[in-house]
Amino acid sequence: MAPGTQAPGWSADEALELLYAAHWRQLVRLAVLLVHDLGTAEEVVQECFVAVHRRWSHLNDPDKALAYLRQSVVNRSRSHLRHLAVVRRHAERVPLQEPVAGPDATASEQVRRATVLAALRGLPRRQREVLALRYYLDLSEAEIADTLGISRGAVKSHASRGAAALRAQLGDVLEETR
Repeated sequence: MAPGTQAPGWSADEALELLYAAHWRQLVRLAVLLVHDLGTAEEVVQECFVAVHRRWSHLNDPDKALAYLRQSVVNRSRSHLRHLAVVRRHAERVPLQEPVAGPDATASEQVRRATVLAALRGLPRRQREVLALRYYLDLSEAEIADTLGISRGAVKSHASRGAAALRAQLGDVLEETR
């Protein structure tokens, strides 16, 4: 049975244990791209798993639990960012942590990664979400559309505009990574 699919009658514990083992890291990476902080991303994903566990018996189609988790991660990431905006308006600005490159990354790779992430952060929210889902999680247009609740045409449009903006901003950096 493929990860992300459940056998009929599986309990929430059994199904989510498999989903967690197979997709935790991927969902955290998605959340990091959206909220720009590893600790917060892990919390967002954990909250999503807890929410799905609580509502397991209410899922119309348990086979779509992974898609539901992805959508939950995107939505909770948005909520977190909205909350941060409110906090920043009413409190002292707190800098966000950069995602950390792997321990074996060279200094130039770390600089390149930071540059790309900064450029990605500069994109409009929807373009950033579509590009993260497409190129980081390697989801299809249909899966992205389902995750974000938008049409496939909108996915294509956001992906095209976002990629063009990144190419224009990063030109040389992207060429070095090929």
